[in-house]
Amino acid sequence: MTVPDLSCLVLPDRAPAEFLARVRDAEQAGARTVWTYDHLSWRDLADGPWFSTVPLLAAAAGATSTVRLGAQVATPNFRHPVPFAKEVMTLDHMAAGRLELGVGAGAEDADARVLGQAPLTRKERSNRFEEWATLLATLLEQDRTTSRGSFYSAEDARMIPGCVQQPRVPLTVAATGPRSMRLAALLGSAWVTYGPYRQSPGPQEWLAAIAEQNKSLGKVIAEVAPGKQIRRIAQVALDEARPFGDADTYRQFAEDVAAAGFDELTVHWPRPDGRGVPAAAIDMVVATHA
Repeated sequence: MTVPDLSCLVLPDRAPAEFLARVRDAEQAGARTVWTYDHLSWRDLADGPWFSTVPLLAAAAGATSTVRLGAQVATPNFRHPVPFAKEVMTLDHMAAGRLELGVGAGAEDADARVLGQAPLTRKERSNRFEEWATLLATLLEQDRTTSRGSFYSAEDARMIPGCVQQPRVPLTVAATGPRSMRLAALLGSAWVTYGPYRQSPGPQEWLAAIAEQNKSLGKVIAEVAPGKQIRRIAQVALDEARPFGDADTYRQFAEDVAAAGFDELTVHWPRPDGRGVPAAAIDMVVATHA
C-alpha cells in the first residue's frame, strides 16, 4: 500500500543556526515541506526562547534549494493582512517559488490577547478569519487592492511584483468545522487537520476522526467548488509518540492515513527535549516514505 508524502514541523524555539540545521536535515531526508509554527509564544514553551517566523523562513529560503517551506498556521490573532501579504510575497521570491502558507482562525490563547484585543465570540472569530483570509488572498493576487471590511481595510495597497507562484502563494487552510471547510474549498490549495480540536485520542480514534473530517470536506467541496482538487494534510501532535514505536507500527499508521484520503503526513522533527518523533525513530520514519 502507498503512504502519504512526508512533511516536517520544526519549532522556532531554538537558535536560528540550530533551526536552519534542522531544516537542512529535513530537506536532505526528502521531506516535501518543512513547516514552522507562527506564534508569538506557545503554550508550555512560552517562558523559553521563541523566534519570529518570517525571518526564520527567509533564512531557510537561503539555506535550502528544493524543500518547500511554510508557516503552519498564520492567523488574524496578531497579523494584519496588508503588511503580512507583503512579507509573504517577498518570502516567495526569496524561496524561488517554494513557499506554502498555512492559515487558520487562531486559538483563544496568548496570541489572541497579546495586543490587548477584547475577547471575541466564536462567531466573531469565524467572521474575522473569513474576512482576513479572503483579503489576504486578494492582496496576493492583485497589484493594487482597496477594500473595506468589518475587521480589516486596505487603501490602494500595492503588491508589486506579485508572487513567483501564480496566481499567488498556495494557501493551506486549517479547518474542522463546516464554515472553515467552506473557506478551504474556496481559497485553499490544501487543507490541514490536527484531528479533534484539543483532544488527545488514541491513534485509531484519531484516524477515524480525520477520515470523517475528510469526508465532510469532500461534501463541502462538492457543494461550493465541484471538481476542485485539494491536497489533504494530516498533522501529528507534538506529544503523540505512539505511532513511532517500531517500523511495522509506523508503516501501518502511515498506510492508514493514506487510506483515510490524505496526501501528506506532517510530523515534528526530533527535538532535544524528546518531544516529536523520537530521535531513534527518525531514520525509520524517513525510510517509510522513501
